[in-house]
Amino acid sequence: MDYEGFKEEILKMTKINLTLYKEKQMKRRIDALIRKNNYSTYKDYVQALKVNKELFKEFINYLTINVSEFYRNPDQWSVLEKEIFPLLLSKKKKLTIWSAACSTGDEPYTLVMVLNKLMPLSSIKILATDIDMGAIEKAKTGIYNAKSVENLPKEYINKYFTILGESYKIKDEVKNCVEFKQHNLLRDPYPANIDLIVCRNVLIYFTEEAKTDIYKKFNMSLNHQGILFVGSTEQLIMANKYNFKSLKTFFYIKESDNFNYQDLK
Repeated sequence: MDYEGFKEEILKMTKINLTLYKEKQMKRRIDALIRKNNYSTYKDYVQALKVNKELFKEFINYLTINVSEFYRNPDQWSVLEKEIFPLLLSKKKKLTIWSAACSTGDEPYTLVMVLNKLMPLSSIKILATDIDMGAIEKAKTGIYNAKSVENLPKEYINKYFTILGESYKIKDEVKNCVEFKQHNLLRDPYPANIDLIVCRNVLIYFTEEAKTDIYKKFNMSLNHQGILFVGSTEQLIMANKYNFKSLKTFFYIKESDNFNYQDLK
């Protein structure tokens, strides 16, 4: 079995289409994992994945590249708090927010904390999705190490966490603001009527074809003048190709003829 055959087997087993990921990068990661588990061929590894639940779980976790932390890139969160959220809230009192590819929950919980500066927790509801059920279960547990929260302002740690030895547990009132669901960006239907989509540091792993499809679907998911917030390595080149217009660095608004974009320049 060559790598093409391996990708076909994984698609059957997991519904994850490895063809839509950057091949050189993904193949290198998978080959390293196979060697780590002392298998010499793709065929042997696939057979083992079919019968060994722990090995399969490890493979999915490794495949989905869960790298996350609270308040990643603080300057961007500051723009969200001081400019983007006020703009969105000038149009409506409640926001529909989707944290796509949310990993272990650091990002949606950060969204709750930042938005709580502008509205009560009881009014905040965030949809958070990821392809990896293991990451979602960790997010629901809400226990993190010191490295995960090292970028968070001290006020957030004091207000929203309970310290358990060397770990930090997110408080239930924050957890209750987030609904976690499994979702595959490459295959599943997208939610509708969203005001803000946050998808950061994920699309860098996909092919250009896959990214184009995702950006177009994000645009369709957004409400009129909805906003997409992307990661530091994911600025949209020719955003208008996806019916977006640059609002601030890393923030893109769904195209509209009736909005003065100079307000946020």
